[in-house]
Amino acid sequence: MTTGSLPPAWSDGLLVCKQVHDVTADVRTFVLEPTEPQLFRHDPGQFLTLVLDIDGRPVERCYTISSPPTRPDLVTITVKRVPGGLVSNWLHDHLSPGTTVRARGPLGQSSLARHPAPKYLFLSAGSGVTPVMSMTRTLYDLAHPVDVAFVHSARTYDDIIFRHELEFITATAPNFRVFHLLDERGEQLNTEILREIAPDFFEREVFTCGPTGYMAAVRHMLSTESFDMTRYHEESFTFEEPLAPEHDTDTDTATDTAQSGQGYKVEFTRSGRTIDCDAGTPVLAAASRAGITLPASCAQGMCGTCKTTLLAGSVDMQHNGGIRPREIANNKILLCCAKPLDHLVIDA
Repeated sequence: MTTGSLPPAWSDGLLVCKQVHDVTADVRTFVLEPTEPQLFRHDPGQFLTLVLDIDGRPVERCYTISSPPTRPDLVTITVKRVPGGLVSNWLHDHLSPGTTVRARGPLGQSSLARHPAPKYLFLSAGSGVTPVMSMTRTLYDLAHPVDVAFVHSARTYDDIIFRHELEFITATAPNFRVFHLLDERGEQLNTEILREIAPDFFEREVFTCGPTGYMAAVRHMLSTESFDMTRYHEESFTFEEPLAPEHDTDTDTATDTAQSGQGYKVEFTRSGRTIDCDAGTPVLAAASRAGITLPASCAQGMCGTCKTTLLAGSVDMQHNGGIRPREIANNKILLCCAKPLDHLVIDA
């Protein structure tokens, strides 16, 4: 056996589709591989941002990596077809073996790698199962002796994503317990069910992913029980269509007032537009209110879609992992979470 250095880690480049698996009637897993000899080194729970060209229109969307870092040669994303959804339908209809796509990442900070604990509670709904599935696969592959209670909500039995694999994991690893709640039977997740499944949930690190309403309900449920919310971690991508302006604005006007009161000027060099933006308002939100549509996806500082170059000025940017330290050092910012500290000039 010969030994040598490992291939470098993949980051921001082309991926080729190797296989496509039907998971449920409207969910598919896409198996991707770097076009060059590289390995995927990511934390379970991180995501990729796909950079696509659909009918001549540039589109970016975030998808959580559903595969674990313990299997570094390939990476998978698991995508639910959304009726009318631009990107999910394109992926289901066009991403086939041999097709290449461009992606950025891995990105994101919602990972058990950053929050090690002896006990976990995973709460997911629908396609929100993907990040906690990556975590589950990681813990299982490494034979970690942690205690995991995994509660997943689905519409029907046939809609349970990864059902057969989860059944195998629970059959072979006694420290994993998986529970499925079916909405059509009225088994919505509530405090009584949670206490029955995991009476020690106060002692667990909680990871949640699912639709916005589901996660809001989970946060409310845990906070009303006085759960320590510093041990609560979530991820959600709900923007199937591009972020749109809140109202129309006269695009011939050179200067637009985004908000009343004192604010900073923000100049966009590519469009030639200048707006006002208060110190407490993210640039993306102020631009949207002024009728300027900019590339964006998660709007939470996670995906990196709204990343651009700050040419002048300074910002307060509290992001969630969507930008790397070396990019910040090179004057890159995320418009969705960058708030002006003085007048700005932005390459957008």
